[in-house]
Parts: sequence; C-alpha cells; structure tokens
Amino acid sequence: MPIWRTGVCAPLLALALSGQNVAIHYDTVPADQINRRLADFKNTNFAREQELHALFEEAGCTGDHLTEQAVKHSKDPNAVCTLPGQTESQIILGAHFDFVNKGQGVVDNWSGCSLLPSLYQSLKTSPRRHTFVFIGFTDEEKGLVGSQFYVHQMSKDDLGKVSAMVNMDSLGTSPTKVELDRGDKRLANALGTVASSMHLPLSAVNVHQVGRSDSDSFQDRHVPTIMIHSITTQTFPILHSRLDEMAALRLTDYYDSYRLVAAFLAYLDVTLDADDVGK
Repeated sequence: MPIWRTGVCAPLLALALSGQNVAIHYDTVPADQINRRLADFKNTNFAREQELHALFEEAGCTGDHLTEQAVKHSKDPNAVCTLPGQTESQIILGAHFDFVNKGQGVVDNWSGCSLLPSLYQSLKTSPRRHTFVFIGFTDEEKGLVGSQFYVHQMSKDDLGKVSAMVNMDSLGTSPTKVELDRGDKRLANALGTVASSMHLPLSAVNVHQVGRSDSDSFQDRHVPTIMIHSITTQTFPILHSRLDEMAALRLTDYYDSYRLVAAFLAYLDVTLDADDVGK
C-alpha cells in the first residue's frame, strides 16, 4: 500500500483500500516536542491533571473547547479537550493520567496521557468530519473511576454518536501493540492497514487478563473500542514498580507509536461511519 508525504509538516497519505486511494491529512509534531511533553510528568495526580491542562492549551485547545469534568468519588477531574467536526459523530481518544506510587508512572500512563495534546495538535490543522474528544481520565488505577463516570453520564443517544473509542495505555516499552481479546475487529484491521502502509511495526498482545483499562468502560456500553499499548511478557514487570521511569521507555518506539496513532485517527475520520462500526 503506497504512502506519499507532502505539505508543510502535514503528511498526505494515500492508502490503497479496495483498489482506491484514501487521502488523509494530519500534522506531525517533532520528536523533541513529543519527548519534552513526556518528560514533563509530575509527582502527584493533581499536578498531572494540571500539566495535561496546560499542555492542551499549549497545543491550541483553549476556551470552551477545554473543560474539566468533576468526577464523583474522585479528588481530580477528567480533562476534556474537544475538536469540533462537521458532524455530531464522535471519535474519543482517551488515556489516564493517574499513577501508583511505586514508581514515577511514566510508562503507566503518562506515556499515553502526554500524547493527547500532541494528537490534538496533529488533527486540528485540517477540517474533520467527526468531532474528536480527547480525554485524560482520572483514577483509572482505582477501578476505571474517571472513564466509568464519563460514560455513565452519556445518554443512549450520545453513546450512539460515538463511532470509536481509542485508548492508549503504557506506550513506549516496545513497538506498538494492540489488544484483540476485547476490541472492535474493524478498528484493529484499520490500525493494521495504516501500520502496513507506513511500514511501522504493529503486533497483537492481549493484556486483558492481567488488567482492565479505560476502553473497557466504553466497551461495556457497546461502544466500538481499541486498546493501543506496548506491553509484552518482558516489559509487564515495569508496571506498578520502581522500574516505571523515563529509562524504561524506548523513545524511537514511542515516537513510532505517536506517528501511527496520529495517522490512524485521521484515517478513521475519513473512512469510519457510525452506523457501520461494530456490526
């Protein structure tokens, strides 16, 4: 599947799909900026939510598009950044910002959370069909508290407008992985199409049996979801341990994951219809 890159930091990808090329547009945030945002982790959950809020503003998500959702039974809110689209159909991108105190929580999950502003920045430069909602969830480690609250505040009609929920958790310890035990197969196939077109590594590693993540809150409500991570048998011991620090990340793999997710979101925006996913 051929790929062409043109524009001012704005790749134009032509993906061969059923004999037809699909053009997608998105911006590419430089690796040094991605790595700086990764290194800006804080040592409390409150400070991380505040840092995420500041990074969203830095990326251009401001005013009414950036909100904090107070969460019942949590000291910290969900941070929500909205990129309006041409339709009411939504694509939600989520990652939790809270961490356990046995390590620095850079892998789990500042690695996913700190990419949210960069991915907003990647998509904002071109008109979007879908409305994109970027959410930093609170208290995932306490039982998916933030994502459970968010999804249970949605009406049935609101849930029906969600074309996909893409969850990022624990990136950068290896090349990009996708969970298949629980997840929408069409979304997984779409991710594989983009990875193949970009010549980026992607493999399936199922981690659902060792723990739930925020995508489960949405899948439990029949929203099509996909979980993107980097955990393997070898890297799993990093989580919830003193090994969870900057040194645990492989920055080249981390940047590849960012590039893949940015292209994947732009691809979903062009190809995804709310009525088709999950059928």
